[in-house]
Amino acid sequence: MFDRLKKTDPEIYEAIINETKRQNENIELIASENFVDIGVLEAQGSVLTNKYAEGYPSARWYGGCEYVDVAERLAVERAKKLFGAEHVNVQPHSGTTANMAVYFAMLNPGDTILAMDLACGGHLSHGHKLNFSGRYFNIATYGVNKDTEMLDFDEIREKAKSSKPKIILSGASAYPRTIDFSKFREICDEVGAYLMADIAHIAGIIVAGLHPNPIPISEFVTSTTHKTLRGPRSGFIMCKKEFAKQIDVAVFPGLQGGPLMHIIAAKAVAFKYALSGEFKAYQKKIVANAKVLSESLEKLGYRIVSGGTDNHLLLVDLTRKNITGKEAELILDKAGITVNKNLIPFDKQKPAVASGIRLGTPAVTTRGMGENEMRKVAQLIDKVLTNKSDSKVIDSVRREVKDMLKNFPLYKI
Repeated sequence: MFDRLKKTDPEIYEAIINETKRQNENIELIASENFVDIGVLEAQGSVLTNKYAEGYPSARWYGGCEYVDVAERLAVERAKKLFGAEHVNVQPHSGTTANMAVYFAMLNPGDTILAMDLACGGHLSHGHKLNFSGRYFNIATYGVNKDTEMLDFDEIREKAKSSKPKIILSGASAYPRTIDFSKFREICDEVGAYLMADIAHIAGIIVAGLHPNPIPISEFVTSTTHKTLRGPRSGFIMCKKEFAKQIDVAVFPGLQGGPLMHIIAAKAVAFKYALSGEFKAYQKKIVANAKVLSESLEKLGYRIVSGGTDNHLLLVDLTRKNITGKEAELILDKAGITVNKNLIPFDKQKPAVASGIRLGTPAVTTRGMGENEMRKVAQLIDKVLTNKSDSKVIDSVRREVKDMLKNFPLYKI
């Protein structure tokens, strides 16, 4: 593998080999990461990367697009079938680009978007002041109830009435509970706003019928393809037919030039797998694993934000353990357990420090781990955080992790 690269660019070759080794030997608990199938990797590494294809199938700027047109049409039709969407654009390079396209298609600079506050689980592209979304648009935010740490629709309704947004954005990057899109729809209808759902994290769970599908009641739905959908790192947009032209023009020529045809082909591969019964069973295991991991950590004395999880992720409040999210991330990484620091609702720490960690189960489920392994993982996390200053304990956990993962092989080096 990589024989040519090894000769022509040994530095990059070494980086790839080392990253492959890291993925093989670490327990991956970052909620936004997953491991793609070899077929997805093959499509991504194919000759389709050589082809410029500005425009859309049968309406390209360049000639010679007949075969990449096949790939894009397949990606679009499979996505439509997966979600029941009227129109799909598979060209956005990322979830953020997908969000940007909807904003630029439907809003003018300075228009108001009502979205979840980053501190309560929102995403940078939902209005952070340093992101394009917060710089070009007026952002009003809603959070979660201080007692339940869940969405408070009475508060959201009042925020919508006072801010008069043109778009209300539902969806999050760190919210462990089911999102009631129908309540967002009611509020949108009350204030005359478009409903936009960002399902980047929960798309695969929606496909499996384990979470409500916002497609039938939303004007716009955006997503990534690399989280629970287990595809390449990219994005796509779904919308009602009446907005199809506006969305397509916003993507090209509005925001992008030539689409990445090798990535679009890889999306098509992932969408085909997502249409299978095997994929739905896999999503059920992701959700079951998250619940067991959450319950196991709670039994070990950790406070789980909102009291649990309904999806693939959970937020762990480390305040009572006298350790910050940043410290926990670094120490767990030394033990071969990869997590990310994360703000918890009403966090007193700065975002770069945070009081919590976010854990997710898509990647470990892909490797074949089940509920017994989740209980073991919880014990290993606790062992490291309880003995954070003991290098011998951390080293011993590292060895346990390596031994454990031998039973769940990933990619060959």
